[in-house]
Amino acid sequence: MPSAEFEAAATAANNFTTKPTDDELLKLYALYKQATVGDVNTARPGIFDMKGKYKWDAWESEKGKSQEEAEVEYIALVEEYKVKYA
Repeated sequence: MPSAEFEAAATAANNFTTKPTDDELLKLYALYKQATVGDVNTARPGIFDMKGKYKWDAWESEKGKSQEEAEVEYIALVEEYKVKYA
């Protein structure tokens, strides 16, 4: 179960006033999914779902990282992005 600090970071990320870059958003997404679900557990999207493939690949890149480790990295990344986007 995610920590209160993780939940607060997720809320903060959803409330950024300026949108992070696509690469930054993919990193946030991948760490969030790894922290909440664990290793990727779905098939890679098909050729016509480019956005889905980028998101799946980003999540897959975190494979093997523990949920706790991903949670800590996610919180740190949100804190870093708050300076630029909050």
